[in-house]
Amino acid sequence: MTRKPVGELRRGWTTGACATAATKAALIGLWRGQVPDSVTIVLPKGETFSPQIAQSERGDGWVSVGIVKDAGDDPDVTHQAMIIATVSASDGGIQFRAGEGVGTVTKAGLPIAVGEPAINPVPRAMMDDVVAEVAADCAQSPDVEIEISVPGGAAIAEKTWNPRLGIKGGLSILGTTGIVRPFSCAAWIASIHRGVDVARADGLTHVAGCTGATSETTVQQLYGLPDHAMLDMGDFAGGMLKYLAKKPIERVTIGGGIGKLTKLAQGAVDLHSSRSQVDFDDLAQMMDDPRLAKANTALEAYTIAGAPFANVIAQRALDRVTQTYAGMTFDVVVIDRSGAIIGRAGA
Repeated sequence: MTRKPVGELRRGWTTGACATAATKAALIGLWRGQVPDSVTIVLPKGETFSPQIAQSERGDGWVSVGIVKDAGDDPDVTHQAMIIATVSASDGGIQFRAGEGVGTVTKAGLPIAVGEPAINPVPRAMMDDVVAEVAADCAQSPDVEIEISVPGGAAIAEKTWNPRLGIKGGLSILGTTGIVRPFSCAAWIASIHRGVDVARADGLTHVAGCTGATSETTVQQLYGLPDHAMLDMGDFAGGMLKYLAKKPIERVTIGGGIGKLTKLAQGAVDLHSSRSQVDFDDLAQMMDDPRLAKANTALEAYTIAGAPFANVIAQRALDRVTQTYAGMTFDVVVIDRSGAIIGRAGA
């Protein structure tokens, strides 16, 4: 189990910030003949990032620079990955290439076109800026090919949502601010949004958001849904539902365990244990069973009240989302820890 560090959390830097800094150092090496020990780049919100150069290499007409990503205290799968930029002259303008460990977009709906390297718009804009800056300083033409690579990135990407989103062969180069905020929900919710975008672009009419791997497997098998119909909702029901309200899909299944779906049924949309709790007095009134007021968990309440409890929770959760997020057809599936379905509503 990952423990949240005690005290103030140390922020880190995105793959996009590292790729941009590596690009700047490589350009200086290409046009001035020597790679610096460190560089400073300006991030989108005006903050600065000044990493040390971890490695460099040069060849005939090209320079490669690597920077080790520091994700701070965030449990980021790319922490300590080497982000490498290799620069050389292009036939015209700035051209991006996917090197080892960087993926290629294969599905529509992402902010990068199909066939392009999975380098997101903000990192591309940051690299455009450093090309213009260094080219002006060195009196060079800003016609550059930039290849970004992450050794071992293909294996790391298997731990991310990239395969499901249609990003093949490696990681995405990400970041909207350049900074990784420790234990931030933003990256997870952004991935949910991209999942919705890909599903819509592919014309899917049925998607599912589940609270964990067991419920996801059960729901996917129940309806025979493809991988890219499965949205990694986790605890962020609100993040998924609010985005679907803006970009609706005809049918949405919500699946999960009795604990998290009980909280959804009681009106919570952030289902994490530190941010929402089950109201046991409410459960006692709902089931007309005073014993439930003394339960310690929703699972214990289910054990006390019996099978009807899960169906009531499913129906109340369905009523909540249907009343709040109109325009879509919802159903709710409650699943136990073994993957068995113990309650349903709206099926």
